[in-house]
Amino acid sequence: MATLEQRIAADHPAAQGHFPGNPVIPGAVLLSEALRLIEAALGARLAPYRIRRAKFPHPARPGDRLVIEFSSSARRSIRFACAVNGAAVLVGEVECSDTPAT
Repeated sequence: MATLEQRIAADHPAAQGHFPGNPVIPGAVLLSEALRLIEAALGARLAPYRIRRAKFPHPARPGDRLVIEFSSSARRSIRFACAVNGAAVLVGEVECSDTPAT
């Protein structure tokens, strides 16, 4: 299992208007950012891939510090979980055409 950390910019443009007075980072942005960071950590592109599962149990907000844990399996998938202050904000799995080892 590998661990990454990334702070969501306090002025992240995706949060503007999503929701005024109570901004949250959209799930699609969280997913995209998590996969981009995993690719960078592995030094390899994951695409093409299929999103097998993506759940967003709690909101992530501008300025939050994301902790991303991920691991790959023999069946060419990468499982990952993102948390803010210990609360899961994204749990997912992608199936890749060629999964690098973690």
